[in-house]
Amino acid sequence: MTLVGLIVLLVVAFVVGALGELIGGVKVPGGILGSIVVGFIGAWIGGALFHFGPVVGGIQVVPAIIGGAIFAFALRLILKATRRRTVA
Repeated sequence: MTLVGLIVLLVVAFVVGALGELIGGVKVPGGILGSIVVGFIGAWIGGALFHFGPVVGGIQVVPAIIGGAIFAFALRLILKATRRRTVA
């Protein structure tokens, strides 16, 4: 993989992760790196479930966005369940 290919892969993963966070309704900790991780995991989940849409940087974009939204939603449920309740 060339340096340009790696940069394209990271940018696509970031965009997919950001859209997955937006659809899933959660802001993942870690900023840009968190979004990239969500993008990669979303691409893995979406690629396992669906096989359609355009491929950019080695990532199927539409299934990756769907997978990112699924992962972000599951992450939101996990964070909500583990958050401590404070009594005021």
